[in-house]
Amino acid sequence: MPPRKRPSGPTAPVAARPADPGLHLPAFVNYLRAECGLSDNTLLAYNRDLTQFTAWYRTHGPDRVQQVEISLISDYLQFLHDRNYAATSIARHLVSIKMFFRYMVLEGILPESVVELVNSPKLWQHLPKVLSPEKVDELIAAPTRQDRYPLRDRALLALMYATGCRASEVCAITLRDIHLDEGYCRCHGKGNKERMVSLNPVARAAVEAYLKHERLKMTLDNDQAAPMLVSRGGKSLSRITVWKLVKRYAARIGGSREISPHTLRHSFATHMLARGAEIRALQELLGHASIRTTQIYTQVEHSRLKSIHERCHPRG
Repeated sequence: MPPRKRPSGPTAPVAARPADPGLHLPAFVNYLRAECGLSDNTLLAYNRDLTQFTAWYRTHGPDRVQQVEISLISDYLQFLHDRNYAATSIARHLVSIKMFFRYMVLEGILPESVVELVNSPKLWQHLPKVLSPEKVDELIAAPTRQDRYPLRDRALLALMYATGCRASEVCAITLRDIHLDEGYCRCHGKGNKERMVSLNPVARAAVEAYLKHERLKMTLDNDQAAPMLVSRGGKSLSRITVWKLVKRYAARIGGSREISPHTLRHSFATHMLARGAEIRALQELLGHASIRTTQIYTQVEHSRLKSIHERCHPRG
């Protein structure tokens, strides 16, 4: 059999064949939603990755999905690499494909999944960017009267740092989730998992000022199920709006262009660890399903301590 020609560019649309794995993609997404309880953002990511894979498969794959070999998946990963995908993105695509093939085994479409034998590309461990506590204070204080909704924006920034919430999670916080008197907030994370996070005095004061002086001017909807952080039209803030606001205030304080909403989450985790938080407690606060995800912050802290040692030790 002649070697398969390695793909080198975008694939043109090809009609689905009867055994095309793409025919099973809608049912797979429904399975993830109904049986696995994944969030809408995660479902979109799976669907996007697998739509691209199945489009490529129609040109380069065998007639029957049961004939898929390891070499085909390796070719696809090489295709992504040739298109300058980052190693982390390629690894994510591979996870999506593995989940999809496991589903087809579960449904009896495949007797087994050869994709399980494919290893993820070696990933460089990128430590997350973090801000110093002083820089976080500057960022939270950046909204001023020249901004349209400074109290809302300050409440947003303070809440993200106090809770370690993802952008999507802070957008989903409702009036019912905020308990200022008790000093805590209820967050809904990936897979609709709920967790409780304490609010520090700065966040409590910022949220209270926003609710008292600004939110009523933006919306009269005080139903407990209504979003707490709202836009000019009274609707829940979007992740894109949150991203733009963080970027705007980061630029105002002279911060790096790399600062994003996730930077506040990274800063929250790193600062908690530096002040003595246990790794298991931090895992719960961040809503991580696996402790391995949380452990990256121990490397951030070790990196910080190493730089301090080199700078301060007389023989450093």
